[in-house]
Amino acid sequence: MTTPEIDIPETGITPGGTSGAFRDVLSKDHARRGKPPLHFVDMTPAQRIEKAAELGLPKFRVKQLANHYFGHFDVNAAEFSDFPAAKRDEAAVAFFPQLITEVTRQVADEGATIKTLWKLFDGSLIESVLMRYPTRTTLCISSQVGCGMGCPFCATGKLGLTRNMSTGEIVEQVRVAAKMMRDGEVAGGEGRLSNIVFMGMGEPMGNYNSVLSAVRQISAMPPEGFGISARNITVSTVGVVPGIKKLTAEGIPVRLAVSLHAPSDELRDELVPMNKRFNTTQVLDAAHDYWLASKRRVSIEYALMRGINDQAEHAQLLAKRLNHYGDNWAHVNPIPLNPIEGSKWTASKPEDEKQFLEILHRAGITATLRDTRGQDIDGACGQLAAKER
Repeated sequence: MTTPEIDIPETGITPGGTSGAFRDVLSKDHARRGKPPLHFVDMTPAQRIEKAAELGLPKFRVKQLANHYFGHFDVNAAEFSDFPAAKRDEAAVAFFPQLITEVTRQVADEGATIKTLWKLFDGSLIESVLMRYPTRTTLCISSQVGCGMGCPFCATGKLGLTRNMSTGEIVEQVRVAAKMMRDGEVAGGEGRLSNIVFMGMGEPMGNYNSVLSAVRQISAMPPEGFGISARNITVSTVGVVPGIKKLTAEGIPVRLAVSLHAPSDELRDELVPMNKRFNTTQVLDAAHDYWLASKRRVSIEYALMRGINDQAEHAQLLAKRLNHYGDNWAHVNPIPLNPIEGSKWTASKPEDEKQFLEILHRAGITATLRDTRGQDIDGACGQLAAKER
């Protein structure tokens, strides 16, 4: 299957975001800041060699730097014993500028969940959440400062979009978490970061190029990347159809997650403003095409909201919409809505959650009620607001 090349602009404004029925919700600070410093992972292999040459270093030194970064999660060039002592400081400045600085770290679930607030070079704030489970450890990372999608039940959506994050800013969240796991800083002792989900702050498809560059480097084997399997990486979207089509054409076996939240256009127009640009049929068609191309089951994310989208008729319509395609292509993740400050939206009653799942199961839909880790530290889905405490 071939997909035509689709231009997704660098600004973070999604296709149609400057005209048409949907417009990105922008923060007052949007686009007023400069670009982050260029980091090792922002550079192409040729750019790395060129930068090394500027420092008087042969190109094999670039591979040493890559091995330190991706193989050992290390950016402290002053301690690179295999590197010329006279060039360590210069290499640190040229290749490893500090892009993210920890502001606060909050812990929940007896130390198994850690939410970190990061300050970026321009003072912007973003968050990531590290969650350790019995058989895996998952890091939820941010790809934009804020979010322009404007979903009314989501704390990040209320911030508006400030700017896209660079590949370096995205990948640094992964490096630090991988190092934390290796060094035993998470409850349970030493371990390995195994899963990455682009479900933190931002719409990943609105920052497509940086996200894809990050995915490639997260999944490549050392010394080109961290060696986290692409099959253990999830890229989430509210339904930016051109981004889904472009991801389909990449042929990278990541999991696609679609934040659907409603089975009809009438309801989804209210809950997910992007639906006014790309409606449920367009979104589900694109998601099903991803399944056909990748044979990777698509995750349908569905935040259950009391009396809004959690009744029997909603579950029945959702099952009908998914079964329309005739194959077991989707896995539904109903999520009890995580409350946010000042919101009229609230979580479903347990009996309605149970009924919703039962209806999907009876219709032959694979569905699992998702865990809400980190809710008490505002670290669960939809709660990331990057507030200093």
